[in-house]
Amino acid sequence: MKTQKSIPVTKVERSAKFVKTGFQIGGNYIKHYSKKLFNPEMDREQLNEDNATDIYKSLSELKGSALKIAQMLSMDKNILPKSYVDKFTQSQYNAPPLSGPLIVRTFTKNFGKTPENIFDTFNLNSSNAASIGQVHQATLDGKKLAIKIQYPGVGDSISSDLKLVKPFAFRLLGMSEKELNIYIKEVEERLLEETDYELEVRRSIEFSEACKNLDHVVFPKYYPLLSGKRIITMDWIEGLHLKEFLKTNPSQELKNKIGQALWDFYNFQQHQLRAVHADPHPGNFMITPEENLGVIDFGCIKEMPDDFYYPFFSLISSDVINDKQKTIDAFRKLEMILPNDTNEQIEFYYKAYREMIELFAKPYVSDSFDFSKPEFFEQLYAYGEKIAKMPEFKQARGVKHFIYVNRTNFGLYTILHELNAVVKTNTFQPTLEKKS
Repeated sequence: MKTQKSIPVTKVERSAKFVKTGFQIGGNYIKHYSKKLFNPEMDREQLNEDNATDIYKSLSELKGSALKIAQMLSMDKNILPKSYVDKFTQSQYNAPPLSGPLIVRTFTKNFGKTPENIFDTFNLNSSNAASIGQVHQATLDGKKLAIKIQYPGVGDSISSDLKLVKPFAFRLLGMSEKELNIYIKEVEERLLEETDYELEVRRSIEFSEACKNLDHVVFPKYYPLLSGKRIITMDWIEGLHLKEFLKTNPSQELKNKIGQALWDFYNFQQHQLRAVHADPHPGNFMITPEENLGVIDFGCIKEMPDDFYYPFFSLISSDVINDKQKTIDAFRKLEMILPNDTNEQIEFYYKAYREMIELFAKPYVSDSFDFSKPEFFEQLYAYGEKIAKMPEFKQARGVKHFIYVNRTNFGLYTILHELNAVVKTNTFQPTLEKKS
């Protein structure tokens, strides 16, 4: 893959990139409607393909929060045209890497030394380049290490980038202004945490220690003394990403084993730690030669406060979802039903959200669940498409915690579907008794 020799860092440079992309998209629309004059039956497939290509190219060169948005949207398969999902999915695995000289300069600026002065060997060619940083392989004292280096200017450009992304997101997502502002603010908070590599190292050590007894889940060792504000050093984990793993035609038994490890990893965190690895895209996991699930990134963590956790997960419990008044009370606590709603609105949102919760909870209400069945996902996507067209959902509803908790769980479901895994879903269940 061609390397990138520079990255726009200043607000002016990054703004210019967005403006240029906006012009390109405008040109794509002109081409589309010009052709449509001669062929009225022409659909928007080519237009979506051209726009997706131009937007992804721009975001991948900007990196940082701009590319992270593409990564997140690629996981929401029911809200974007297929061409956007296909193009943005590239950001889950690889983006154009920065060139060697730029990496050395970045390393020296943040660490005071070149990589060669610290490690026995350091490969200037990155093994993986994503939204916030890229990974290089190194060795020290006979150990193979992974060195994650943050792109220049990423942490400083988050707020301004998200303002620039807003018009694109507004058009793509079709959200109301208020809803989009809530979405952007929550994304900004998580991204600011994600660019704090010192925080990530602390969390990585804390979470890998808390989860160390889970079956078939492994973590790299982290090295705080070889890490800093923009650099993380950890053990290198050998293995394959999900897409590569599936190409090896693994047995159903092995796919179930990895799927079970993934389910346990997420539900242990949600229900025991009340904080969860909230970035479940396939690039953050490896399947090791020992047939374990390797977790290699704890940059994005979502904490779940009690006033969200209890009403949200109580809805999965049948005695609540089958009691209309208890369900409405939970919806009020979660701001899915608002204080000024009329009786008609209460009834409408009660029925709509109950349908959503019953869909979401299907894996939880039995002892095991077969994620290979397409009907479950067809129902999820159909529901998403249905409410996206309803004017009642154009206003913002639901507390901000839904943004990452929903993405976490639906991201988990999606990976399990790609694995075609059958998993035991009764291993780590919601804890609904409040702590004294």
